[in-house]
Amino acid sequence: MRKIGAIILAAGGSSRLGQSKQLLLFRGKALVRNIVDAACEAGCSPVLVVTGNNAEEIHRELAHANVIEIRNTNWQRGIGSSIRGGVRALIDHAPDVEATFLLACDQPAVNARLIERMIATHAATKKDIVASSYASTFGVPALFDRSLFEELLALGDETGAKSIILQNRRRVAQLAFPEGAIDIDTWEDWEKLDELVT
Repeated sequence: MRKIGAIILAAGGSSRLGQSKQLLLFRGKALVRNIVDAACEAGCSPVLVVTGNNAEEIHRELAHANVIEIRNTNWQRGIGSSIRGGVRALIDHAPDVEATFLLACDQPAVNARLIERMIATHAATKKDIVASSYASTFGVPALFDRSLFEELLALGDETGAKSIILQNRRRVAQLAFPEGAIDIDTWEDWEKLDELVT
């Protein structure tokens, strides 16, 4: 069995929402804890959480979770800085890791079954990237083989991993995940959530 880690991006400031979306309670559980539990249940190891804004509150939420917390003091520079920090820490903590997921806190439809399906797709296709497909594009959750780590480490501060997916289309296996389009950026998104996620 391949050793597959997970990097959960939880550093953002949730500026459009006006409060930390990572800590919003969905069905009794904070969104950040929801994604952590999904990664752990699916067998990802290690599971790293990159924090920045509201790091102390998120730390308290994860007090009993089996995760490694990485604080990105430069989180305001953009998502690329969090991805780089997460990948560096993953390599330090698990030198033998063979692939990693990139996961976001604001996709409440993500669960362990989806992550397991993506791992199975990676094993079956031998592709270096397994990306979710929704809303006519690719995105996270996405799995990246170790051969892509250098590209992840070279991302600019404001550049997400989608750029790597699109630049390596022949190396990508896609898994349809229409619910991936459901993410929480505004209160309107939040208010619609229960009717969208079954």
